[in-house]
Amino acid sequence: MNLDIPHTPQYRMHLTVGEHSVRHIRRIVRSLLHEWELPGLAFAVELGVSELVTNVVRHVPDRRCTLVVARRTAGVRAEVTDGHAPLPRLRPAVDEESEGGRGLALLDAVVDKWGVSADAGGGKTVWFECGFPDAVRPAPEA
Repeated sequence: MNLDIPHTPQYRMHLTVGEHSVRHIRRIVRSLLHEWELPGLAFAVELGVSELVTNVVRHVPDRRCTLVVARRTAGVRAEVTDGHAPLPRLRPAVDEESEGGRGLALLDAVVDKWGVSADAGGGKTVWFECGFPDAVRPAPEA
């Protein structure tokens, strides 16, 4: 999906991620949401981005991705695109002792909607959207 809508604030990063990248990316996302005056969305957006970037660290051989966070009229949309073809899937149940496999379940629990699309070049984009909670919904402009 193309997020290049005129006059829509967005942030795009081309990354090669490692084990310690996620905490730094969370700080960037938190700062971005603060700049956009959307602290009420910080928990969901930070957690969603963290889970998607962690999946890149664990499953994408070259660990390269593009992260886009975009403000929308009704909230925030985030996308993580990588060049690795296998599409992630939501697992129905994960063993309590398992150290992985919960990322998409967490994502599903905290965001309004999410999805995956295969890219023509063999990669994929995983995206999610978080709407404004009523308490932080901006007033309509006059």
